[in-house]
Order: sequence, then C-alpha cells, then structure tokens
Amino acid sequence: MFSKKQTTDFSKFDTLIGKNTAFEGTLTAEGTIRIDGNVKGDVKVEGDIYIGESSQVIGNIMGSNIIVGGNVDGNIMANEQLRLTSTGKVIGDISVKSLIIDENGVFEGSSKMTANEINSKYKSKKSESSSVEN
Repeated sequence: MFSKKQTTDFSKFDTLIGKNTAFEGTLTAEGTIRIDGNVKGDVKVEGDIYIGESSQVIGNIMGSNIIVGGNVDGNIMANEQLRLTSTGKVIGDISVKSLIIDENGVFEGSSKMTANEINSKYKSKKSESSSVEN
C-alpha cells in the first residue's frame, strides 16, 4: 500500500563542476550533477542536483531532487524534493513537491508546493464536470 520513497545516491555523479571552476551559460544535463564551483546561468537537469557548500549559482535551477549547500541567487523548480542544508542559502522563488530546510538554512522568496498527481487529477475532474454542464 505505502511504498518507500526512492532515495538519491549523491555520492555518484555523472557531471562535476569543480571548486576552482567557473561556468557561464545554460547548463543542461541528464543524470546527477554536482556543482562545487561558480555558475552564472540556468541549470536544467533531467535528474538530481547537488550544490556544494563552496558553490555560487546565479540563475534558475530545474531538476528532480535538489540539495543546496551553497548560495543560489535565482528561482528553483524541483519536481520532487528541495533540501537546504545548514549552509545553504536561496534567494528567489521556489516551486517544489517537497521542501526541507535544515536549521540555519536561509530562504528568501516565495514558495509553491506542487502535487503533480493531485493537480492533474483535479484538473481532469474539473474539465469533465464543466463539459457535462455545457
């Protein structure tokens, strides 16, 4: 009946932006990515994102599960879970399914909690009832 949530193994990465690396532009990837350096631009990942303590990201971030241990100045959209660690700081709006903010984590902006399955079921029922009324 109830299934355990799938855990993400953040010890294995497909892509790594190292501590002494700076990247400017749109970064798109599949799989798991770890950012320990500086990124200026949007990050779009079909997978999970880990933003290390020494990192600075200026731009929007989109992914499945996202852990923020560094600084993010931009909006975040997590299809599953967003976690701000005790060293994480996000300045921008977020749209997430699940949100965890550790003690001393900083978030400045607005948040929107999404439930994809619930929203899609509600929209389909709403459209069915409106078509019956017409």
